[in-house]
Amino acid sequence: MAVAAEPGMSTMPSHDFTTLDATALDTATAYRLLVGAVVPRPVAWITTRGKDGVVNAAPFSSYNYVAHSPPMVAVNIGTKDGQLKDTARNIVETGEFVVNVPNVEVMELMHGCSADYPPETSEVEALGIDLLPGQRVKVPRVAAAPIQMECRLERAITLGRGLNTLYIGEVLLFHLSSAVFDGRHVDSVKMRPICRLGGPLYAELGTLHNRPQLQKPPK
Repeated sequence: MAVAAEPGMSTMPSHDFTTLDATALDTATAYRLLVGAVVPRPVAWITTRGKDGVVNAAPFSSYNYVAHSPPMVAVNIGTKDGQLKDTARNIVETGEFVVNVPNVEVMELMHGCSADYPPETSEVEALGIDLLPGQRVKVPRVAAAPIQMECRLERAITLGRGLNTLYIGEVLLFHLSSAVFDGRHVDSVKMRPICRLGGPLYAELGTLHNRPQLQKPPK
């Protein structure tokens, strides 16, 4: 029997659960469940340069920051038909990449980079993406992205059954647009970032909930 909450008390939701044995799932099912459950996911629009000079650009949503001293970001890149994707191959061969932070204004262009281009084809040339030169790395940056992070590969960690590798990069330079950076803080609201949900869905900021910080940020 449900018990009525006293005035001023919050009530917790009740759920009916389906329980699945994750150890028995096939790869496609596990992937589908993860990308639907781990949301929202930030998107890294990564540029790399191959040893042949071809500049590659591709979005990845299995991405986050993993350290702040020094600043490090990590992206998980899976294999395709047992082979490294262009981005992963370029990172391994050159040890360099740039994480461009996409927003609503560049979402369609970024999404276009997820098409299956052959290795010898540059997405930035095919889609007419304007670039800026890297300053610490030989990889160019996407000019329209409001934030760009030049990275050097710190380590690559093969995970699970070998289908996924986590590439951890140390951020060498931040490039921050004056439209979103006041000299101290990044204004995430002004940036209008996008995130990935399950299936074909992207999302942008909706209702914001302001709560005081209960712990001090690191010094």
